Amino acid sequence: MTSRNSRQNGTRAIGEQVDPLGPLRSPRDPDCDVFLTGTVFLDIIFTGLDSAPVRGTESWARGMGSSPGGVANMATALARLGLRTSLAAAFGDDHYGEYCWDALEQGEGIDLAMSRRIPGWHSPVTVSMAYEGERTMVSHGHEAPPGAASDPIPDCPPRARAAVASLAPGRREEWVAAAARRGARVFADVGWDESGRWDLDALDLDHCEAFLPNAAEAVRYTGAECPRAAARILAERVPIAVVTMGAQGSYAVDGRTGESAEVPAIEVEALDPTGAGDVYVAGFVTGTLAGWPLADRLAFAGLTAALSVQEFGGSLSAPGWPEVAHWWHALRARPGGVPEGLRHYGFLEDLVPGDAAAAAEEARRAVRRRAVPTIGFRHSA
Repeated sequence: MTSRNSRQNGTRAIGEQVDPLGPLRSPRDPDCDVFLTGTVFLDIIFTGLDSAPVRGTESWARGMGSSPGGVANMATALARLGLRTSLAAAFGDDHYGEYCWDALEQGEGIDLAMSRRIPGWHSPVTVSMAYEGERTMVSHGHEAPPGAASDPIPDCPPRARAAVASLAPGRREEWVAAAARRGARVFADVGWDESGRWDLDALDLDHCEAFLPNAAEAVRYTGAECPRAAARILAERVPIAVVTMGAQGSYAVDGRTGESAEVPAIEVEALDPTGAGDVYVAGFVTGTLAGWPLADRLAFAGLTAALSVQEFGGSLSAPGWPEVAHWWHALRARPGGVPEGLRHYGFLEDLVPGDAAAAAEEARRAVRRRAVPTIGFRHSA
């Protein structure tokens, strides 16, 4: 557990970047905090739809944005929270790929040394339509040519504090085991099992420190009657099981100590839920590497996800520390102070700048690259 003083030493003066791992860093540490690999998509997001598209009709969206997607959601969220992030991915040599590479490397400071540009390969694309608090997605893409992106990426992950993996039934990736052998703490999520088998034994959980499925996935994989019971079953397989429960918040069990924690969700008006799960995982990874208590990690992850759904897109909606600071000080400034149901966020007091006016000004000045309708304008506005 991180003490109050060490947390204060991890903050910074106004205008400087928060390093959540500042008190823990030493010259012998790896250069990389978090390594991850996967597919980068160009996301095109439509919002403001009154309902799902109807066959044979044309629907007009009130909002639209474009941004890097797929594994870029997680990488950007990690980088914006101050973690040194390394991404291994294939990028097409089309304009979409060029835009995604620039947005991640130049815009977010993500290390792409292990990524590759693939001549003649076009970028995968996802169209996401957000309505009624949910989303529907249509994707298109082709596998990168053999050897072009997968060699040497999976076999040679850099030494890192942590690695984030997306699990799939029946698939075991050597890079995950290699990362764990080199000292990385592995955090894993999972997608929907299209086969319908939901075989927990088919998931490669052997090297995972934390597993973070959503409620539907957790219940189906365990056969439990509720998400909390599912988390307790999963904690027999991995050291930490975290189950996200949407509007009900999240619940976690530390299988090593028996500790459990539950934190309710923050009520916000969601514009676009794309990438919220990735942002949640990034927040939990940040708190875990920083050594925070389990409940604080859940709260912080939930906050970052809540802030993200109020912006367009997956990757470029991810909040940074200025947005976190602004939210906390705005909450404190409410008549009557922090509401009873949100007082568990008091741990932020030691993490964000103490001056409310300065924090608000920094949030205003911290111009984040956000999703825009086009992938770039020919001339600056």
